[in-house]
Amino acid sequence: MAIIHRSTPCRSTSFRSWFVVASIALSASLLDGCGADQQPAGKAVKASEASVPVVVVNAQRKTVPLSVEGIGTVEAIASVAVKSRIDGQIVKVAFADGDDVKPGQVLFEMDRRPALAQLRQAEAKLSSDMALLARARAQDARYQDLLRQRFISADGYQQYKTNLDSALANAAAARATVDSARLQIDYCTIRAPIAGRAGRIMIQQGNLVKANDGNPLVVINQLTPIFVNFSVPEQYLAQVRSAGAGVVKVVATDADGKAVEVSGTLAFVDNAVDPATGTVKLRASVDNRDSGLWPGQFVHAVLALGERADALVVPADAVQTGPRGSYVFVVGADGKAQLRDVVVERTAGAEALIAEGLAVGETVVVDGQSRLLPGSPIVIRDAAGKS
Repeated sequence: MAIIHRSTPCRSTSFRSWFVVASIALSASLLDGCGADQQPAGKAVKASEASVPVVVVNAQRKTVPLSVEGIGTVEAIASVAVKSRIDGQIVKVAFADGDDVKPGQVLFEMDRRPALAQLRQAEAKLSSDMALLARARAQDARYQDLLRQRFISADGYQQYKTNLDSALANAAAARATVDSARLQIDYCTIRAPIAGRAGRIMIQQGNLVKANDGNPLVVINQLTPIFVNFSVPEQYLAQVRSAGAGVVKVVATDADGKAVEVSGTLAFVDNAVDPATGTVKLRASVDNRDSGLWPGQFVHAVLALGERADALVVPADAVQTGPRGSYVFVVGADGKAQLRDVVVERTAGAEALIAEGLAVGETVVVDGQSRLLPGSPIVIRDAAGKS
């Protein structure tokens, strides 16, 4: 029993020693792991201090052309829905869909036979009435002579005078009927009232038409010149009125998706501001000789308002918008980013006119702002990406 009692402490001491050694090894392993985790953190801190590549320009003063722009629609300067003035049958269509037509050009021919018959009838009636008029005049002359010789009374003569007046009225009415019949014959030929581009022909040869039918035979739009209607904010109204017949640049998109630019002049300023939108309607007249603009087309209209001399400008891309308003990033003397609040007077094309917050010659960031914070170190690169 004594042997057993002495051997127990030995086993306990051995186990305790093994446990201490294992604990020390585990602690060392954990410490190594912590050291390994701390190394990337140190690298991250260094990475946060890395320079941000940006593109910069210097704020400068120069003369800037001023303009105001808006989305507009193209409108034909004249549009005519061609209709028949009489009932009848179309016997000829003298043009094709989409033709350019001239004023007075024949478009449709209608059956003339009914109108010719009416004309002959009217002319026959006129001949009869003219014969009666000649007889009434002869009687009037004879009875005037008898009245002067006192062979008849004044009342007796008055009957023949009334007959003459009636014959004159009948002859005039018959002559008007003849004129109307001739006009009906003229209406059998339908001509283009204006110069322009014809649309789709809505009725073909052989069809019957009615006078002033609700559906036109064809619509003609005058394309040269042409109107462009657009609106601008009311705060530009004074400048628009000062511009007078200012130049309007109109940019449209052709069938290939390319921008087509034409110029015109301001032709109309509306006499009231739209209270619902706070805009005033304008209209430009464009020559459009090459038919680059089409009625109903959406375009971008830019009205020139003169020039602003000695304006402090930066690219519009340099100006950012934050909770406090507009701001830019300026490169400080220490090569770090500085956030600068600015007041933008207006934007002219791709340039922003700065009223407050910048001085001429200051270096402003135009690309790379999304990665900047105040105090971020900066490395300047060119627009191609080279540092």
